[in-house]
Amino acid sequence: MGLRLERRVDRPRWLTVAVPLASVAVALFVGGVVIALSGNDAVDTYARILERGFTSRGAFTATLTAATPLLFTGLAAAAAFRMGVFNIGGEGQLIVGAIGASGAAIALGDSASGPVLIVAMVVAGAAAGAAWAGIAAVLRAYLGTNEIITTLMLNYLAINLATYLVFGSTSAWRELTGTGLMFPQGKKIPDAARWPGIDFGNFTVGLGFFLGTAIAIGLFVLFRATRYGFSVRVIGDEPRAARYAGMRTRRTILSLLALSGAVAGIGGASDVGGTRYLLDPKALGQAGYGYAGIVVAALARLNPLAVVGVSILMGGLANAGRALQGPDFPAGLVGTLQGLLLVCTLAGELFARYRVRRTAPTPATPGAAA
Repeated sequence: MGLRLERRVDRPRWLTVAVPLASVAVALFVGGVVIALSGNDAVDTYARILERGFTSRGAFTATLTAATPLLFTGLAAAAAFRMGVFNIGGEGQLIVGAIGASGAAIALGDSASGPVLIVAMVVAGAAAGAAWAGIAAVLRAYLGTNEIITTLMLNYLAINLATYLVFGSTSAWRELTGTGLMFPQGKKIPDAARWPGIDFGNFTVGLGFFLGTAIAIGLFVLFRATRYGFSVRVIGDEPRAARYAGMRTRRTILSLLALSGAVAGIGGASDVGGTRYLLDPKALGQAGYGYAGIVVAALARLNPLAVVGVSILMGGLANAGRALQGPDFPAGLVGTLQGLLLVCTLAGELFARYRVRRTAPTPATPGAAA
């Protein structure tokens, strides 16, 4: 007698809620075992993560700041993955978005008002990200090139481009006065271009997070209630049927990857306008926002609205890890918990899509032993 996986024809509604919750519970339990084996108290460690990530003074503001780039790259990955187009280039698209946004703010300078500068940064970041993703889109649509490889390679080109603009040239992105001549650094954007936030008393929500949430709602409506979203689902699930029905696959691939890149590019604009106020290639190159965004999209099961909540969770873990890092806090614990969340969620999704069936033993054929 053996076991086999059988695809579920109809999934009950309770399963879509129970599986994610059970996956998180299992991840926390396994994480607790790992913490205990490392010689630490699991309950105390989780309590400290909760406090420093969400409940202590100023913690939630820092968590939302950490969650904002993950929100944009998570939405970018979720948008592309819905059609089976694997955009691994969120990292590069965010970086070129930061280049475009900072360039727009520096070019306009003090001649424009704050709202005009912010809109220009968003538009420039979106355009730069869409154009960068468009390179891979054209190669995939017309030459059949694997977009995983092209978007991955474009990440390295993007960080090298940003590094050159700040450290290897005398471009407009580099500070050319004062200590900037001896110690290269990015040129700060005008004060009017800094993105504001809304103070809710105990915490502050930046404009970037509000914008990312609005984009998440827009993507949810786009994929669930429009003809374009229907085309994306059909092409992703049944590409042959889509071609037979006359759907324009190439055009959809181009537009979807451009949309994905534009969202990631706006994330770069948010990073410049709401966090760093300059183009910082070193920080962007080491942050890993693009790859973390893929994890966020997977945990959210490619649901744009769920990406908002998952990005807050991941941002809280990252924020707590930075705040608690020290000799009494297990090194690498936050990364381990994030990995466990991903593995358990993917395993839960597998059992949500398939059920385990026992297979009867194959009867022996008479005379086979002879």
